Amino acid sequence: MISTLLKSFKLTIAFCVLLSVCYIFILWVFAQVAGPNKGNAAVLELDGKVVGAANVGQAFTKDIYFWGRPSCAGSGYDASSSAGSNKGPSNEEYLAEVQARIDTFLLHHPYLKREEVPAEMVTASGSGLDPDISLKAAYLQVQRVAEARGLSKDKVTAIVKANIEGPLLGVFGPKKVNVLKLNIALEKADKNKNNIK
Repeated sequence: MISTLLKSFKLTIAFCVLLSVCYIFILWVFAQVAGPNKGNAAVLELDGKVVGAANVGQAFTKDIYFWGRPSCAGSGYDASSSAGSNKGPSNEEYLAEVQARIDTFLLHHPYLKREEVPAEMVTASGSGLDPDISLKAAYLQVQRVAEARGLSKDKVTAIVKANIEGPLLGVFGPKKVNVLKLNIALEKADKNKNNIK
């Protein structure tokens, strides 16, 4: 009986080491060899300074920037708190939160009607970290951004078009725009405009 328990204990320890250490090491080696950026987060830079991770959203609230999806992750896009709100569509607190987001969006986009506000701009993604928005959500913000920056709508639309990312492998998912990449492109375009003057 004791020898059987001892064998079970040794087997348990062996599997704990195998699954908690060796498995993670194998994943790490695979990421170093086959993963993009050697398994590290892809960071984006502006003027030689890191301004964020390409695959994690950020809170943009100024009119000169395109806005991303709201976040339910901690204090705004906190990757250590990645999660949805877990509030259903009948939750009164959640509905009030969404209504407040719609009101804020309309305040900054007075040219839109309530029914034109994209659901993605007032509801958080499942992870709460989504860095991308749809083409529709980007194009609806063009007028606000163009007016705030003193750029033409055509110029801002061209910047959006230049930053469209296709579906994964050309098949999976819709076309989208990474909000941070788009805002970096805007900053560069604005600097070029100012240099010309």
